[in-house]
Amino acid sequence: MAARLGLAPEVTVVTPAELITAILQAPVDLLWNGGIGTYVKSSRESHADVGDKANDAIRVNGAQLRCRVVGEGGNLGFTQLGRVEAALGGVRINTDAIDNSAGVDCSDHEVNIKILLDRIVAAGDLTAKQRSLLLAEMTDDVARLVLRDNYEQNVLLGNARRQSHAMLTVHQRFMRSLEARGSLDRALEFLPDDAVIAERGEAGIGLTSPEFSVLVAYAKITLTEDVVASDLPDDPWFARTLRDYFPPLLVERYGDQLAAHPLRRELITTCLVNEMVNRGGITFAFRAQEETGSSPDQVARAYTVCREVFGLREFVARVEALDTAVSTEAQTQLYLQFRRLLDRAVRWFLQTRPGTIDVGAEIERFGPVVVELGERMPDLLVGAERKELDNQIDQFVGLGIPQPLARQGAALLNVFQLLDITEISTQVGSKPAEVAPVYTALSERYAVDAMLTRISTLERTDRWQALARAALRYDLYAALESLCIAVLTASPNVSMDAQDRIEQWERTNSAAVLRATQTLDEVRRLERSDLASLSVALRTLRGVVRSTL
Repeated sequence: MAARLGLAPEVTVVTPAELITAILQAPVDLLWNGGIGTYVKSSRESHADVGDKANDAIRVNGAQLRCRVVGEGGNLGFTQLGRVEAALGGVRINTDAIDNSAGVDCSDHEVNIKILLDRIVAAGDLTAKQRSLLLAEMTDDVARLVLRDNYEQNVLLGNARRQSHAMLTVHQRFMRSLEARGSLDRALEFLPDDAVIAERGEAGIGLTSPEFSVLVAYAKITLTEDVVASDLPDDPWFARTLRDYFPPLLVERYGDQLAAHPLRRELITTCLVNEMVNRGGITFAFRAQEETGSSPDQVARAYTVCREVFGLREFVARVEALDTAVSTEAQTQLYLQFRRLLDRAVRWFLQTRPGTIDVGAEIERFGPVVVELGERMPDLLVGAERKELDNQIDQFVGLGIPQPLARQGAALLNVFQLLDITEISTQVGSKPAEVAPVYTALSERYAVDAMLTRISTLERTDRWQALARAALRYDLYAALESLCIAVLTASPNVSMDAQDRIEQWERTNSAAVLRATQTLDEVRRLERSDLASLSVALRTLRGVVRSTL
């Protein structure tokens, strides 16, 4: 026992308090707390601050923990500052609200199921005995739904940790926005103030998992408040979201009565918000609103369209199937790659569909094109863009990811281009399959991907920098779209090779093209791009199109 607990070899006798203290500090994989009492605080807190006098003799500081992971099956086993201190010391720890969420989640499902069934019993369509039997039959399905929620929240927190430093200023802006609406008191929630955030930024670290756990709650609560107050939950398309909340057996037998559930609007909103935050990220909706000025319900509609059009659930299922087969880091990279697609695609819809987004119509419009051309997009890339894609595929394969999934994950941002390609095809009267080769060839010829990469390296310390980045990216895609329309309109012969059509157009507009390529070459040779140089590059691209009209 002395060896296992990391005690000195000469220790042969310990008091009960010393034994418990040693257990808390043992060098183990997992420290599991399932009892009553607060056993870990921070070194900045006194025992009196904790307010649990019965455990003063055994309590330790977060910095003294030697475990790799903490699981909180009980409540208040750690102070929040104790959790943060442990996390800063390398311990993997969330909060009791995250680790112990299954109990509350299970109760929610139970109550909402019983509300529905009790109404059916009252109507005489189900006996009390049949109700009890049905509840027992659904036990395992409810457990799966609850554990699914818990699993997804932990994936969300893992992704957040992966970007904790890179997104630190974004998280700071998010907290400020919550404070501005009167929803958050940072001091009360033990979230870092601006001075601490500055210190962490200089140290190359960001928020910790316990702090992210708090922000997850606020992100979901505030977004739920905003969406439920809109007309989104009344949209008939979202009736399927309500069906996903309940066990399959209940939906099979009483699916026609779900619409009469008194909490229908709240359940639809909660389900959608949970998924949107879990998959998009803690600041996903905040950033989309910040950059586009859209309302929360519009962001939710755009997210739903993108989820369906780009097959988010199917992609996630393939990544989850790699559990224990590849490293968590490998899976995280795939998750974050899809997040980049979500970020761009959601903003695309918000910018091009300023009114209420018709979810069903947009899915019907873009879904078939993605199905038709999505897998072909990698083969349509040429030059440096194809080389970059192949390198990304090789990197994913090197992490143990199967080649088909590596190819799909690496090409996600290229598949995003199918939104513009679909719009172009409608405008010029060509099939998307005819537009796509011209679009990708122009992207390579005018180094669009390289400029997108440079835009992504620009700082986003404040809201205005974030807006500037977003505007540059939007303008770049708009310029590429305009170039593609100009080429297709000038060279309508679909039998011509894409490169031939582009070259024919460039010969006709040689003076404007020469000026543009010279400027773009100068920008590419810069060691580091800034807002000014990239703005000039974009203006040059737009100028080429204007001069050929």
